[in-house]
Amino acid sequence: MAGMANEATFPTGDIMKGKRGLIMGVANKNSIAWSIAQQLNAQGAEIAFTFVNEAMERRVRPLAESLGAKIIVECDVLKDDHMESTFATLEKEWGSIDFLVHAIAFTDKTALEGSFVENTTRQIFKDTMDVSAFSFVDAANRAARLMPKGGSMITLTYLGSERTVPNYNVMGVAKAALEASTRYIARDLGPKQIRVNAISAGPIKTLAAAGISSGRHMFTFNRRAAPLRDDTDVRGVAGAALYLLSDLGLSCTGETLHVDAGFHIVGMPDESAELA
Repeated sequence: MAGMANEATFPTGDIMKGKRGLIMGVANKNSIAWSIAQQLNAQGAEIAFTFVNEAMERRVRPLAESLGAKIIVECDVLKDDHMESTFATLEKEWGSIDFLVHAIAFTDKTALEGSFVENTTRQIFKDTMDVSAFSFVDAANRAARLMPKGGSMITLTYLGSERTVPNYNVMGVAKAALEASTRYIARDLGPKQIRVNAISAGPIKTLAAAGISSGRHMFTFNRRAAPLRDDTDVRGVAGAALYLLSDLGLSCTGETLHVDAGFHIVGMPDESAELA
């Protein structure tokens, strides 16, 4: 089935040969970040990984080691000492890096159902923004110091940043902030020849998607309404990441690239979509 990251295969080559970088946010074998890692590895990249806690380490470490990763570090983005240690390790081991993949987002599950207005508390709003948006600003600032010859960064977003999606709620607001942050980071780091972009992927069956109560409806609606009449294929998302992180993406910065079977262009679905 399209979108199943652990079953996908990726083209091999040497587009990323000699390049090193950090991927933050792999949760399991179905993560979009994991598919990106597989594609970058297949093209010759050397990758470092982070995990948020011991429980996640049990999932992430075997995956990372299967790609030959030597740097696998604990990093809770809410802890400054973790962030400092992560990038200090990269500097010590590699000296510099060429790319950063930020695939981190979180909110309280109670906020992903019902009313955005009624279910978003001050604390939930602050925590969601901190993890899902500011963490990219922080990571980009630290990563840029390790890119003396330029580089590339990407983050992951979703159409819920631009349009309302049932039960996406505060996460949509955080993704909107993330996309705006991407543009401002791109402006600030451009003179250093560091490109910064976002990928807006369509629904893919990940751990994050499982937390949205209307997830099944979202997948069905997207599949029927999208011009390609198909799920978002994780290979397309990984391919977009390869383009943006490699020299193929030269001169592209500050963009939010939609990879969603074309769903984002639809104002009103065709009658043939049979949405009932």
